[in-house]
Amino acid sequence: MTDQPHARPAEPGPRTAPGANAGTGAAPHDYTDAVERALGALDLDTKVRLLSGQDMWSLPAVPAIGLRSLVMSDGPIGVRGRHWSAADPSVALPSPTALAATWDPELARRAGRLLAQEARRKGVHVLLAPTVNLHRSPLGGRHFECYSEDPLLTGLMGAGYVRGVQEGGVGTTVKHFVANDAETDRFTVDNRIAPRPLHELYLAPFEHIVTQARPWGIMTAYNQVNGSTMTEHHHLVTEVLRGAWGFDGCNVSDWTAARNTVRALRGGLDVAMPGPRTVFGAPLAAAVRAGEIAESEVDTAVRRVLLLAARTGCLDGVPPAAPADAPQRIDGRAVARELARRAVVLLRNEPVGEASAGGARPVLPLDPAALRRVAVIGAAARDARVLGGGSATVFPATVVSPLAGLRAALPDDVEVVFATGADPRTRTPHAREGFTLRARYLAADGRLLAETPQFDGKVQVLDSFPDGVTRQELHAVELTGSFVPRITGPHTLALVGAGRLRLTLGESVLFDGDGAAPEGTDPFEAFLNPPEHRVTTDLAADQELALTLRFVPHSLGLGGGLDALNVVLGHLEPQLDGDAEIAEAVRAATGADAAIVVVATTEEVESEGFDRTDLRLPGRQDELVARVAAANPRTVVVVNSGSPVELPWRDQVPAVLLSWFPGQEAGTALADVLLGDHEPGGRLPTTWPARLADAPVTTVTPTDGALPYTEGVFIGYRAWQRGSTAPAYPFGHGLGYTRWEYESLDTTPDSVRVRLRNAGDRPGREVVQIYLAPAGDTSGAPERPAHWLAGFGTVEAGPGESAETEIPLPGRAFEVWSEPDGGWRRIPGTYTVEAAHSSADIRLTARITAG
Repeated sequence: MTDQPHARPAEPGPRTAPGANAGTGAAPHDYTDAVERALGALDLDTKVRLLSGQDMWSLPAVPAIGLRSLVMSDGPIGVRGRHWSAADPSVALPSPTALAATWDPELARRAGRLLAQEARRKGVHVLLAPTVNLHRSPLGGRHFECYSEDPLLTGLMGAGYVRGVQEGGVGTTVKHFVANDAETDRFTVDNRIAPRPLHELYLAPFEHIVTQARPWGIMTAYNQVNGSTMTEHHHLVTEVLRGAWGFDGCNVSDWTAARNTVRALRGGLDVAMPGPRTVFGAPLAAAVRAGEIAESEVDTAVRRVLLLAARTGCLDGVPPAAPADAPQRIDGRAVARELARRAVVLLRNEPVGEASAGGARPVLPLDPAALRRVAVIGAAARDARVLGGGSATVFPATVVSPLAGLRAALPDDVEVVFATGADPRTRTPHAREGFTLRARYLAADGRLLAETPQFDGKVQVLDSFPDGVTRQELHAVELTGSFVPRITGPHTLALVGAGRLRLTLGESVLFDGDGAAPEGTDPFEAFLNPPEHRVTTDLAADQELALTLRFVPHSLGLGGGLDALNVVLGHLEPQLDGDAEIAEAVRAATGADAAIVVVATTEEVESEGFDRTDLRLPGRQDELVARVAAANPRTVVVVNSGSPVELPWRDQVPAVLLSWFPGQEAGTALADVLLGDHEPGGRLPTTWPARLADAPVTTVTPTDGALPYTEGVFIGYRAWQRGSTAPAYPFGHGLGYTRWEYESLDTTPDSVRVRLRNAGDRPGREVVQIYLAPAGDTSGAPERPAHWLAGFGTVEAGPGESAETEIPLPGRAFEVWSEPDGGWRRIPGTYTVEAAHSSADIRLTARITAG
């Protein structure tokens, strides 16, 4: 926070002209000659190899033309690298919903720069991110990995991310193009979308990012749109993405999404992933030789791959699109902490107790000087859910839980007591606290092939074994080390692995038998979350025990020749029964100066691979909050989820915060906000319903293979405005620790200027949201929302200070997609410009006329 007021508009600068490194801020390079020279040296078989992954994450090298292997990696919140393990830890940032809650494209840009630094450290050239599909329904299982329900907010945040990553010389692949908005039958579903909502909503974020940030890659989705699978969608990929928008980058398939050799290439697909067996490669060469497709069509795709290689520094003889030494010294933990605290959304903050001389003050921020005893309650308070799971999973070196963060931040004379309260997890968490583990990879004759450290009890390989390990030689994996229990009593150990499992603890063999095989229709989800076997044993606190889990897999593969291995050791400390756990939490909260209850979703109800069936918090967490609130009027609830959940107790507690999936610095960031060192800066990027039954769009399951988007352009707040039921919290909502008075609103046809004053007693930051609403005669216009987001900006100011922000009004805000015209049509007339604190809290209005 600075002492002087300042403003930062959210609308990006002028569109960068197309070029080999547009969007990076560096001087342009012309790679045409280098690409043509390299292409001319390739025969057909080498060309087609470049269009197909050589393995799970990379494209092949061609030393003869100075082409090195180009490596891709998932990267929405952290860079995993080629090895999906804890041997090479990754910075874990908060979820994309959290990033969007900051409403700060420049912060997204900083996050991108950090991830570029991480990618370069791990030898990664292209990140498989950002995910810019929309929050069409709160039931979407991958909701947490997408930014928002609003296409403008999504586009601005995604453009910031892309700029930051590519300024570091690392490519991005904006995904999943397009309408990959739910997980049910995601490989086959045909999403039926009329042209107007397709362009105004679902294509809009991609268009903004392509035209404003110039990403070097796009990932086409599994699903179909209006009868054509996206890896073969000539109209949307070739005519719209490349033709109308000018995208000059590389089009990569989602993993295993490409299905047909000729249709995929002619549909505009450049790279089919993963390899080695795909519809490109040898099948594509055969199609050329059979006369089914021309070699010149192959050349077009190869040019794009070579251009991507040149941009990312994988092609010798040409400079990469960003300096080789940038960036290098970004503090990952500091960025993760700042992003997490800026993302916290304060939903509710009411006074407690009798009014003081200066009036009743809200319960937050807590005053450390007034605290003697604080109760911290909830399984997620001690074992924070810091990321959403699925393909975006990374292994951070450290995770700071809310309990640990508060204990570190509070003075030594403040007693912090903990109670689980109600553990919602149905799967056993990975062994971590008290465990010191390493993984040993063994040959059949007992030879040690490799040894790696472990972040926790999960050993996972997907296509890339540690150096020295091959599929042919690997016979067994041993997870070995020691365990020091913290509590005396019956401990539960869980074993996961499709193969022979033998668990030895101390002198005892606790399990020796076969693990269950994965189940499920989504092979990736089945691989990530296979069944578990549990054993229970009585242990004494503080007694160190040797531990070895030996795993001999029945097979090493995940289809398509991919190497894969997943073995897990889970652990649960002694637990009370449900009633006793809640009673213990009530005792801890009674008489405490504050009770902090952390509630959360679990990987069983919110993750990649499946959609949600309801919005309820799992387990007995709602009951826990109600019971604790009845025992302590100063109860603060922290919601640890990536997307909306029902909060039936929200009016019974004085304060509710959303921490989303907050990344590795969860606890430090939460302590910063709760204790008032930093303001909760977040605003809702998606509408928060009170009940699932109230949500306007809840259909995510196709019928006969098709899912019609019958709601048209009315999703999110656009749809809520048409109904008679208000949400629990509207789009854009979020409180701070100060008050803002909106003083003036000045408008032109191209921009608005808003002046505000900080009317509180501490520095603060406000997100100024600008909405447009039709006013008066707009004859001939199709039905439109009551209002829509047209721009936003931020101001910061100290107590009593005023600040201004100027926010552009983009021309697109006055346009609709005209199906008869096949393009955008400006709707002239009078509009109300609304300067707002949220979509439901309009502070100032003015009229403008659009010609």
